[in-house]
This record gives sequence, C-alpha cells and structure tokens, in this order.
Amino acid sequence: MILLNFAHPITDAQNAQIEAIAGQRVERVLELPVQFDPARPFHPQVLELLDHVGLSATEWQTTPILINLPSMNVIAAILLAELHGRMGYFPAILRLRPVEGAVPPRFEVAEIINLQQIRDMARNQRAIR
Repeated sequence: MILLNFAHPITDAQNAQIEAIAGQRVERVLELPVQFDPARPFHPQVLELLDHVGLSATEWQTTPILINLPSMNVIAAILLAELHGRMGYFPAILRLRPVEGAVPPRFEVAEIINLQQIRDMARNQRAIR
C-alpha cells in the first residue's frame, strides 16, 4: 500500500498502527506538503501537487492507496474529487486523534475510513428514503 501524506509527517508508531488496522504493509509513504498560494486558484495547485506523486494511470487505478488529507477543507475537497477521477473510486483516508495527556502533544491513528464504502451505503439509502 502507498500512503499519500498531505499533512504532518507520519511517525514510525503511526505507521505501525496503520499496518495493524489495514492488515497490510505500507510499502511507501510519499510526503506531499501542502503549501498553497491563497492568491491563486486551488484546483491547478492540487494538480501540480498530484503531479509530484508520479503514478501512472494504471497505478492510480490498481495500487492500494491510503490518504492522509490536508487540514484545509477546501483543498481536501478538491483533492478528493481529483483522486476519485484518477482512481475511479473514493480512496480510504486516515483519521488521527490526539493521545490524551501526552506532553508534548502527539497523535495516534484512530481509524481508516473507507470513503467508497460510505458512498456505496449512501446510494443504497437514497433508494430507501
């Protein structure tokens, strides 16, 4: 699995938690810092950011990919739309949470969220309601 990290660096402990939850090895972590120019449109900047990933069209569609989203909601939304277009489905994402009482503050992996599964369940609910 490839982890595309658009947020703070992933620690060894967090990587071990990811592997335990996912049940598979993280083969590569690609650190993709998100520092956008607020004076420029965001979509072209997302495209520039994803160009640095270096995956082929086949790899986007066939490689297990996990996403650690950037914290800025607008960038995260554009990124998810672009990823869905490249991958053909919504990727799984990480949710981190603060470790209670940790000084200095540190974060642990709370869960891996399967966005495609959520989307599919929502489509089923649409027919019911």
